[in-house]
Amino acid sequence: MSILFRVNARHLCVVDIDKQQLKQFRMENLVKVEFNVPTREQVSPTNQEIFDNLNKALGFVPNLYATIAYSDNGLKKYLDYQNAKTSLSNKEKEAVNLIVSQVNGCIYCQSAHTVLAKMNGFDDKQLLDIRKGQSENAKLNALVKLAADITRNKGNASDENVKDFFDQGYTKENLVDLILQVSDKTAMNYLHNLTKVPVDFPMAESL
Repeated sequence: MSILFRVNARHLCVVDIDKQQLKQFRMENLVKVEFNVPTREQVSPTNQEIFDNLNKALGFVPNLYATIAYSDNGLKKYLDYQNAKTSLSNKEKEAVNLIVSQVNGCIYCQSAHTVLAKMNGFDDKQLLDIRKGQSENAKLNALVKLAADITRNKGNASDENVKDFFDQGYTKENLVDLILQVSDKTAMNYLHNLTKVPVDFPMAESL
């Protein structure tokens, strides 16, 4: 393979290089973007107020929330969305959060929602089952299977999983709220998968 390089404004040169050398050249010349967790002093006044409220409510500002504060408007927008009313119970929301984070490979959200799910009544075995895409509770099992299917297949869930969801007593309202919950958690999963900020919750068990 020949690559054309510009030496200066008037001169070009051709260099023979194989694919492996080209890959190595590209990797060596990539500029890695570091995502440090912003401090209170580094964010906008609006986000500083939210940091203060989070400190009062949680005792700390989770690193992933702090990372959203790179955007002057993003943190308030996200928290309003996350805390909006839904037809799903807190327990159902946490089950969805866990399986979506597992499918998307986000260790931060797996860890955070392991803690939150325990606070909502799940035990260790139930949490591991949910992360594996199942539950001994038939209704929760249908919810978890459909959430995993929606996440994995970009909304193109199987008719079987959708039918099972409705057969277990869920409604069309629940389906819409499930999709919104998937979108909520997918956004956070993608943010951490990209930024790799430190996990400040007890690390979730590996499956």
